[in-house]
Order: sequence, then structure tokens, then C-alpha cells
Amino acid sequence: MALDSSGKQPDQQQQPRGPSSKTRDARLKLRRTPNEEHEPENYEDLPLDFSPALFSSLERYLPEKVLNSSRIEKARFMSELLQSYSPASERNRIQRHREYRQRILSSYQRLHGDIYTLDPARFFLPSFLDAVSQNSEERFRSTIVRSAPGIYTFDMLQPRFCEMLLAEVEHMEKWVYDSRSTIMRPNTMNRFGVVLDDFGFESMLQKLVDDFISPISQVLFPEVCGTGLDSHHGFIVEYGKDRDTDLGFHVDDSEISLNVCLGKQFSGGELYFRGVRCDNHVNSESGENESYDYSHVPGRAILHRGRHRHGAKATTSGHRVNLILWCRSSTFREMKSYQSDFSSWCGGCKLDRQNRRQASVKATMELLKRRTAEKTLVELSSTPPAD
Repeated sequence: MALDSSGKQPDQQQQPRGPSSKTRDARLKLRRTPNEEHEPENYEDLPLDFSPALFSSLERYLPEKVLNSSRIEKARFMSELLQSYSPASERNRIQRHREYRQRILSSYQRLHGDIYTLDPARFFLPSFLDAVSQNSEERFRSTIVRSAPGIYTFDMLQPRFCEMLLAEVEHMEKWVYDSRSTIMRPNTMNRFGVVLDDFGFESMLQKLVDDFISPISQVLFPEVCGTGLDSHHGFIVEYGKDRDTDLGFHVDDSEISLNVCLGKQFSGGELYFRGVRCDNHVNSESGENESYDYSHVPGRAILHRGRHRHGAKATTSGHRVNLILWCRSSTFREMKSYQSDFSSWCGGCKLDRQNRRQASVKATMELLKRRTAEKTLVELSSTPPAD
């Protein structure tokens, strides 16, 4: 049985349901900024209603009184906080998904067990690893190319890692067929592919987010990632004959999306981008400078906002496989619920603001013209007639 943070063995592994008296008085007093010096606990062994990685990320925002309590007390506090934003139906869905995932993990035999733990030196190309290890904006921008506004590309994965992950995915699909299992697909649009988190990749992918994608995103996308990314949805998509061929125009359920081509041989499948939009402007027209098309290269990554509208053209031949990582920020989502203007990143909001300013300037000019004309009439009427 696992030890709690105080080093004592808990009496029983209970699910942290509600806040204790120790945490209740501080439940609505989260820190505005994370305590970067605090080392979060690991919550993998607790029966939680939400991702253990989310608890570890949220812990840095806890008020001091809760932060100094036991691991179980902190988990109770955070569970209650998260449940306040999650209806019972959602919690039931999470519970069913946890049971589904456990059935997979108890039966599936891994092909390449060593790729389930992040090994940067073996997984990443030296250029990418060097850029991130120096943790400087200048180094990021020297390696990561700004291909279009809000769209960045860079060489990322070693060919050998791509091969091993492709083989693992094929092994997963063979297991599904042989065991006559039914698996959940990545999302409502992709009919082929697997959710890597369901097969045991969740911790590895969250570490990828924490150590690599989040630091990069805080530099490149500070308006949506200023406080970092704390959860993810990681999956594989497949395109080609007898699979999905293209992908319709959409936005992702993420703050930041990482898309890396793993292979194999294929033609077509280009991504097309048409501007960043908030919910209110997601169906608005694209501007002249918002169109960008991207061709996949194995091992190369493309990083963009989840709200950057995009789709995939048809894969005309061969077999294309991509690793997708939807990275999310619970802090940004909470802040967004209190905002109505997103002109710092939404093209539609920017256009609305420009139109309001132009209308205001026009109205002011009309008012000045009217006042000038009125003043001229008054002056003329007060001038005595000439003899």
C-alpha cells in the first residue's frame, strides 16, 4: 500500500470525496499564480474522478493552508473543487471510462514497453532537445519556424521512435481484432486510430506536455498558455485506403495542439488553416492573410492553437499516421468563462473591435462636422447686413 505525503501508511485507500474541515474554509481561495518552488505529489495510485496529472498540476495553485496538509487532504480539496464544475452525468462518464481503460490495461501486452516512459535522448532529435533544454526564447525561435501567424513547425522525433510507435499502434490494432474488443476512437470525427492514454501512455504524454510543450507554448502563445498546460488528450489518427481519407473543417478541444507525422509512405493529406476564432466567430469568413497549407513530413511537428480552424485534405495514396496531442489549460478555460472579448487571439473579435473603432471615429467626425456647421450658421446669423 502506498504511503501518504507524511510518510505514514493510510488506514485505507479511500476516494477523496468532499473537503474536510481543514480545507473547507479555503476552498475558494486558490492562488492567482502557481507556487513554482513547490514539488507536487503523485496521485496515480488514488481512485480519482479526474486525471491524476491534473491534480499534480493544480496542486501548485492551492492556498498555503491546504498545500501544507496531507496528500489525501489535498486530493479531497481538489476533488471537491473540480466536481463543482462537473455535473453528475460527467462524473459517471469518467467512471465508466476509467473502468473501460482498466480492462484494456489488464489485458493488453505491450510490444515495446520502453516507449511508455519518456526518454528524451532516444525520442527527440538533438536540435529539438537542445532548443528546449536551454529554455530560452531566443533558442526556441532559432529552432522553431513560424510558418504562418500562430503556426509553428519544427523537426522533433527520431526516426527509430516513429518506427517503434507505429509498430506499437499496429500491435494494439491486432490485439483489438484478435480479442474481439471494442475500443473508443480518438474523437467524433476520426473513425480510425487509437487513444494512446487508454493503452498506458498517459503519464509519458503528460510529462511530454509538462517538460517540453508547455514551456514552448508559454513563449509562443502567452495569451492562452501564460500559466502553463495541465492536461491532455493523446491519440493516433490514420488516413489512407480503408481508413479515413480526409478530415472536415473544425477546431480542436484544446488550447494548444501538437501534430507530428509518424509516417508512412503517402501522398496528399495536407492540412489547411483558416484563422483563429472564438466560439462566437467560429463560422465567420476567413481574412486574406489567414490561409495556410501544410504538407506533412515524418518526424516533423506542427504546433498551433486549438481554436485555429483547420482540416485535412484527402490522402490520395499510401498510409499516413499522425500523433496528435491536445494540450489543455484549466486556468485559461476558467478565465475565459468570465470574458466576452478575445481580440488578443480571435480574428473575428479583432475585426469587430476594428469596426467599432471605425464606427466611433466616423460618428465623432460627423459630430464635429455638424457642430462646425451649426457654429458657422450662428456666426452668419449674428453678422449685421452690409449697407
